[in-house]
Amino acid sequence: QLQLVESGGGLVQPGGSLRLSCAASGFTLDYYGIGWFRQAPGKDREGVACISRSEGSTNYADSVKGRFTISRDNAKNTVYLQMNSLKPEDTAVYYCAAKLLYYCSTYNIAMNYWGKGTLVTVSP
Repeated sequence: QLQLVESGGGLVQPGGSLRLSCAASGFTLDYYGIGWFRQAPGKDREGVACISRSEGSTNYADSVKGRFTISRDNAKNTVYLQMNSLKPEDTAVYYCAAKLLYYCSTYNIAMNYWGKGTLVTVSP
């Protein structure tokens, strides 16, 4: 079964940190670019970070730049999103998605695989 599974979400206070993981099973992530997206209640889904398949170039939304870091460990078939200095407005369900030969040119693109999401809540 081909799937992506996110983990690492939870409740954290403002200013805190979380690390999300996106593990693939049934296929290898080596040839896929990976994006992290989020959707807050009542808002559209937005792309927050992306890492390309090849040299691992990254892209970040302005709202998370300098606070979030995306990385990949192809040996573990996993992509991570380190989130620091979290703010209440970062509260959302976070999804990872994979697209074959994706170089992070845009977040507005059809992805091949999506995870089911993990909830991040930033609150005092």
